[in-house]
Amino acid sequence: MWTSEMTLMMWDGVKETLFMTLLSTLFGYLLGLPMGIALAVTDKNGIKPNAVVYKVLDVIANIVRSIPFLILLILIMPLTKMIVGRSYGTAATVVPLTFAAAPFIGRMIESSINEVDRGVIEAAQSMGASTMTIIIRVLLVEARTSILVGVTIALGTILGYSAMAGIVGGGGLGDIAMRYGYYRYESEIMLVAVVLLVVLVQIFQTVGMSMSVKLDRRKR
Repeated sequence: MWTSEMTLMMWDGVKETLFMTLLSTLFGYLLGLPMGIALAVTDKNGIKPNAVVYKVLDVIANIVRSIPFLILLILIMPLTKMIVGRSYGTAATVVPLTFAAAPFIGRMIESSINEVDRGVIEAAQSMGASTMTIIIRVLLVEARTSILVGVTIALGTILGYSAMAGIVGGGGLGDIAMRYGYYRYESEIMLVAVVLLVVLVQIFQTVGMSMSVKLDRRKR
């Protein structure tokens, strides 16, 4: 039978999942945004081509992205314990989530910036704008709609990663689904956890796409 304790447990699971997802996305963008900008700027078609810098960042992004999240989570457990004080739990899961998200976000930022019209960039260069000015006032401004869509995608992806962390006691809805739905065969709890995860993804998707549409209209 469904009890008030189960309802409270699910509510705590939602809060933990949101905590992991939002904080990891924030830290992921703190690392991934400069990486994506650097990748776009130093590309052979960028405003400051630099083959060495681009290749180093390209290799780092490809290596981290090619490691499955669960393996990455286990690989950096010593680092997680060093930063957080333990290698399990909600707060600890933020560390591997951030490392997994950063190169993914970097690639999306790179792609968004590469979509900016070359004519706009050339116009800024012809007026003598510095590289930093072009990045801040041209590239990021012109790519803002695409970047916001990328945030929506990143939130959904990181939310999925946070659910996988439940296998090793990462907390949140994924942990509840594993502990009760899988190990204890309480299928109704697993079903509710999955439905809540889907609802959260849909909320992120709806809000993000609505904001991007409004921003795109304002841009025009």
